[in-house]
Amino acid sequence: MTATTTAPPSPAVTTHGPRASWTAVSALAAFEGRRLLLRVPVLVAFAVYLVWTVWRTHGAYDGHPALQDVDRATQGPPVLVGLAVLLGVHQAVLRSRRYDTDRHLSVLVVQPWRRTAAHLLSVVPVALLVAVCVGAQFAWQALKPTAVGHGSPAELLVGPLSVLLFGAFGVLLGRLLPVPLAAPLLIVSLLLFSVFASGPPEAGWSRWLVPSVGENSFATLPSDLIGRPAAWHALYLAGLALSVALAAVLFSGGARLWSVRAGAAAAVALTLVGAVGQSRGVPEETTEARVRATVAPEKTQRCVARDATAYCAFPEWEPRTGEWAAVVDDVRSLAGGGAEKRPLTVRQRIEARHGLDGDAALAASPRPGEVTVGTSWGGNRTPEFAVAVAVVLVTGREEAAGAMCDGRIVTVMWTALAGRPDPVTDLRRVRLDDSATGGAVVLSQTETLRMTAAHTEVLRALLDLPRDEAAARVKGNWAELTAPEVTTRRVAQVLGLDAPEGEDECQ
Repeated sequence: MTATTTAPPSPAVTTHGPRASWTAVSALAAFEGRRLLLRVPVLVAFAVYLVWTVWRTHGAYDGHPALQDVDRATQGPPVLVGLAVLLGVHQAVLRSRRYDTDRHLSVLVVQPWRRTAAHLLSVVPVALLVAVCVGAQFAWQALKPTAVGHGSPAELLVGPLSVLLFGAFGVLLGRLLPVPLAAPLLIVSLLLFSVFASGPPEAGWSRWLVPSVGENSFATLPSDLIGRPAAWHALYLAGLALSVALAAVLFSGGARLWSVRAGAAAAVALTLVGAVGQSRGVPEETTEARVRATVAPEKTQRCVARDATAYCAFPEWEPRTGEWAAVVDDVRSLAGGGAEKRPLTVRQRIEARHGLDGDAALAASPRPGEVTVGTSWGGNRTPEFAVAVAVVLVTGREEAAGAMCDGRIVTVMWTALAGRPDPVTDLRRVRLDDSATGGAVVLSQTETLRMTAAHTEVLRALLDLPRDEAAARVKGNWAELTAPEVTTRRVAQVLGLDAPEGEDECQ
């Protein structure tokens, strides 16, 4: 009789180890990430974000961007995506409760805190996609040959970090308040908080508690005078997002792990460090530099001489001196009586003492032959600069524009605009009411001009003449046309034009 022996069964291989658990977490995170990207609120938010960005970026800054403004412009729209992510990830966390599958999940290898970690990781692809959009928006402007200045990486991080923060809030809310209406109520609360927390600099440290901190003016300053605690704010947002995320893990059963507790403590410390750093205000050296750039810009500028004109600009704006020179040359070519050879200094001037929240107007330069140019260019700024050049060529000083209300205004405006591609359009662009008839205020970086209806009438008649013919009449009578107190009627008579019928009294 032969005995038959049976080999003992092989021991079952367990796959419930830490490596298998984290593999499951990764798979779940990838699955939830795809679902999150395809949720209707997120898709709609991204569509609005992209349409808004393309529409705003296409004609922004009149084609002459300053990169220290472009980086801040990337921060607001991602908040919309972040709110949609908050809603979407909150619904994803509550999915098992809605479909009553919690009891089935309890027997799986992925513990509740690991499932929470997977939901948190599902937000990362959306944040990365926002980071790509932010980078593309910035690169769109930075690659323009007319771009100047320097962007801040910390400012560019605000958009993606905001998405991570809102996503973490959505997961935490799903664990603390598993109620469908909790997410919409939180969104409303966050919006109300942002309204009350954000505000002018007088609001102090509280304005930096919200993800995106805007400014109250459109002033463009050199990048070293911005004075925003961008790096501290990015640190604060990163620490807060990490704190909220680890809090969600702690409330999901991860409190037993010392690594999660230690990470949460480190994240809170990181948040506090960032919050304290961003609340310190503008550094003293930045404040001193702002004052110096405002009252004595020549101490920090470099000057380049071109023919009879010196162009003095802050270092970041030196590439624009060529565009300024083109306008000055056009205006000079239409002047006469030796004014076309008058030495000029085109100086870039700013009011930086109040930072980005100041909108004070610049006082006209009292220095003979000095013309003010600002930090913005293109669009209306170009013909406005041409008018400023013409004022100095006619009167000798920029500050004379505020008191001038005689026939010289016709000569100033014709000398400034006749060399432009479309003088009448530029006339509308430099006038406060966008008109080309009647009286109006002519805008400027410094002193404004006041045109009467008679001034406008004579100017339009002069612009209707062939340019060479008009130039010959203006240059041949330059001395009389630029004499102080010359009347508008006399200007028309000297130029061989009909006497104006409109009113000729400045208000």
